[in-house]
Amino acid sequence: MKLISRRDSIKGISLAAGASLISPFSLMGKTTKRDRLGVALVGLGYYSTDLLAPALQQTENCYLAGIVTGTPTKIPVWKAKYGIPDSNVYNYENFDTIAENPDIDVIYVVLPPSMHKEYVIRAAKAGKHVWCEKPMAVTADECQAMIDACNENGVKLSIGYRCQHEPNTQAFQKIVANKELGNVLNVDCAAGYRENRTDHWKQKREMGGGVIYDMGVYSIQGARLGTGMEPLAVKAAKVWAERPEIYKDGLGEIVEAQLEFPNNVMATIKTSFFENTNFLNIQCEKGKIEMAPFSGYNGNKGKSPLGEINFPYSIPSQQAFQMDHDATSIMEDQPVLVPGEEGLRDIRVVQAILKSAETGMRVAL
Repeated sequence: MKLISRRDSIKGISLAAGASLISPFSLMGKTTKRDRLGVALVGLGYYSTDLLAPALQQTENCYLAGIVTGTPTKIPVWKAKYGIPDSNVYNYENFDTIAENPDIDVIYVVLPPSMHKEYVIRAAKAGKHVWCEKPMAVTADECQAMIDACNENGVKLSIGYRCQHEPNTQAFQKIVANKELGNVLNVDCAAGYRENRTDHWKQKREMGGGVIYDMGVYSIQGARLGTGMEPLAVKAAKVWAERPEIYKDGLGEIVEAQLEFPNNVMATIKTSFFENTNFLNIQCEKGKIEMAPFSGYNGNKGKSPLGEINFPYSIPSQQAFQMDHDATSIMEDQPVLVPGEEGLRDIRVVQAILKSAETGMRVAL
């Protein structure tokens, strides 16, 4: 099979979202003042350091232009490695002055979820387009405030769901959307890994910790994209910890739930910080779509009665794919593939799962 380049992918891959097919991004449309957008990363933890910054060295439509950090010792390392000038280095106190910097087109918020609302709104008020890591925020109200701020300031907001930009994810969505195997009957999905850190934001409720926010949105995405529908309710949910000395006071290390969709379609989801698991099974009338992994960093793959779902593509990371697509949307002034509304939908489900687990009741969405 011929390898697919980033440029070919952006021109030619059909993007399936829910039950609708989204046309490919074109490189022929409206452009900004330059061919590549400058991106500033806010928060220089693992995800920025090990994944986003390296991916930005491979992107075609955007580049690493600046950083925002509260750790002064990181600054000389990043400046030397990526050639970032002093004028493009910020901290959390002088962050708002980024509005005056023409080198920065996009601010990518890569902070604990409890900080997303503040920095997305501040970025929007600075007149910069915003990319925000998942989970979008801690509550649906926070998500809506972020969406409103970006709309009010005329900037685009995209959530970092890298898999929706990835061709194997798009392939199973297309099968579902076109009913190539008939109607979906049920979905079974799980996403988890063994998290051995004990003093990270993921173990702190006040910072947006707990597995349902971090890995849980992958399982929720699997259910939503796998059915091509939006859930009507959380029918049952269970939250617990196998290591209560780490996940304290009821904070979820493992979460299981049933999501109720239209047409009596049910999805069973599981997410875990205790075990490694990553699969999506979509049972249709004419057979099963099996994705394993369905949300892996190194590529997703699967199979169905229609054949293998395993498109190779010659890009260094899904993050590069994601950022190139989002940059193209900005340059062409087109809708982004994963807008803030998509993150909001998942956080509504997260809150319903937590409420169902607490009350033991069905929670309508």
